[in-house]
Formats: sequence, C-alpha cells, structure tokens
Amino acid sequence: MNSSEKAYITLSQFLKKTGIAATGGQAKYLVKELDITVNGEKEDRRGKKLYSGDEVIIDGRKYIVE
Repeated sequence: MNSSEKAYITLSQFLKKTGIAATGGQAKYLVKELDITVNGEKEDRRGKKLYSGDEVIIDGRKYIVE
C-alpha cells in the first residue's frame, strides 16, 4: 500500500475530533493561531494530512494520531 492509499485525517479534522475546535471555521482559525508541530515540524496548514502514528504537539500538549 503506498502513501496515497493510506487512511489519513486532515489537521483541521483532527482539531475537531480532539475537541480543540468545535467547528471547521474555528479549526481554520486555530491552525494559524496555535503553536502546532507535526512530527517535529511547525505546521499551519489545515489540510495537512495526518497518518496513524504521527505525533502532533498543540501548544505543548502531545497527541498521537490513531
């Protein structure tokens, strides 16, 4: 299975799923305002694809994508 076939969730969907953002509009805003890193790299794109096992740190709080 190549990476284009792997299941993913976008960063904005992840913010909603974790309860950090209540709506898509709020997620769009928060992606730009919060200190977010994905696998150690600063991220501010709401459409960033997250895959199982990715490490997401949001304002110092660590999450692992399932």
